[in-house]
Order: sequence, then structure tokens, then C-alpha cells
Amino acid sequence: MEKVEIVEVGPRDGLQNEARAIPVAEKVALVDCLSRAGFRRIECASFVSPKWVPQMAGSAEVLAGITRAPGVLYTALTPNLRGLDDALAAGAGEVAVFGAASEGFSRANINASIDESLDRFRPVVERARAAGLRVRGYVSCVTDCPYDGPVAPAAVARVAAELFDMGCTEISLGETLGRAQPEAVAAMLSAVLHEIPVEQVAGHFHDTAGHALANVDAALAQGVRIFDASVGGLGGCPYAPGAAGNVATGALAAHLERRGYETGLDSKVLEEAAIMARGMRT
Repeated sequence: MEKVEIVEVGPRDGLQNEARAIPVAEKVALVDCLSRAGFRRIECASFVSPKWVPQMAGSAEVLAGITRAPGVLYTALTPNLRGLDDALAAGAGEVAVFGAASEGFSRANINASIDESLDRFRPVVERARAAGLRVRGYVSCVTDCPYDGPVAPAAVARVAAELFDMGCTEISLGETLGRAQPEAVAAMLSAVLHEIPVEQVAGHFHDTAGHALANVDAALAQGVRIFDASVGGLGGCPYAPGAAGNVATGALAAHLERRGYETGLDSKVLEEAAIMARGMRT
């Protein structure tokens, strides 16, 4: 049976948009539950300014408080060198930088043009790799932007290739608005896969319009075997009003298994974590 990896991003991408200030102890409990489910990677921290993303305050305390399971990497978002230093001090096992394929979203999300953001990321990636860490490169708005409208596949491919060339070990392609049809996802992937090996590409699909699983299928058809998902369907994006959360982890795992792929995840533990995650919602 062919394997597909699901990367759990709920404790970071999922919780960042919640209005209630979620205590560190609740975040730690959620990560500890997820650590029993069989994931290889759980994204659970973000070393961005709490001024911009208040929910991610306490990320160092989360990484210090969790019970680390053997074989699991705990990932942190690190937008700059200060964030990387904090992530290294906290013991992150993998780090990530977060770019965009559209100018409007890049400026709204990180207050920089695409080219300026890439210049910021280069020293972060270089130092992380020198420290022996894997680096994920996120590209958001890979089909549509809330500010600029449709995004050309060539624009996505350019940003993805820049991140890959600077040393990112994996590129996660984010359909941030959750409204794209599979045809748009397929066209975007065709462009990206001319630049990057498919083994180092991940799909990150939001489910606003209910198309996430169909978009997963479009990516599977092109050979993608890594997908991000959020426990209990938590999430959204502070800079994409109205966008729903990532595809729910349990739903994605069940869909993949129905299609004959092996995820290695425990469905009972996923449901336990989903109940916990939904209880955190306001």
C-alpha cells in the first residue's frame, strides 16, 4: 500500500485565527494528544510578533511543555532571524518560512513585497540548515488572492523555485481561500513541478467551498504524497477574511485510506484530538 504523509498544522495554523486567548496548557494537551496519533511532523509554534498574531504568544512555553514522542518533529514558523534563534533555543525540530505568490497578500501578511520577503528568508534558511534543521517553505495564495484575484501558475512556480533554490527542503503550496476548483490546482501544480521534484512538494488545501478533498485528488494524480491538515478543521487566515480552516485531519485520513493509501494514523486518537480542538473554538 502506497504511503501518504499528513503533516498536522492545527496547533499553529489552526489556532492562530481563534479569538479566545487559548492557555498554553490547552495547547500542550492538544499537541500531546496528537503526538499519540502517528504523525511524523506536528506544526505547533510560531515565533512571530504577538502584536500581529496574539494566539502564537507562548510558543516557547508550548515547545517546553509538550511530551516529545520518539520520531516526531515539532515544527515552528520562523519569519526572521530573531524568530529562528527563538525556535532553536526552544528546541524546534523543523522550521518554516511563509511566503506568498501574490503581491497583495505578501504585503498584507508580512508587510513586504515578494522579492523583499525572499531576501528576508535567505539568511533564515541558511542559518537553519547550518544548524541541521529541515526548512519548509510555504507559498500561500497559489490559485487566488483576496487582494489581487486569480494568481498565475507561473507566479507560484517562481516563488516556489526561489524557496527551493535557497535551501528549503520542502515546499507547501497553500490554497489559502479554499475556493479553487481542481482544474486550477492541477494547472498550478503542473507549473511548479517543472521546477521542483514532486517528492518535495506538499499540498495545503483550505475547505471554504468544500473542494479540499477534490483538490487533494488533483494533487495525488500528479504524484504529490504530502498534505497538510488541521485537527478538527480548525483555522482560517487573519489576512484572508472568510476563508475556512484547512481540510480536517480525520476527514483527509479517511479519504486517503478509502482511496487505498496508508497514512499510519490512528483514527481513534484523531477523533479524540478533534473533540479537544473543537472545544477550543469560541
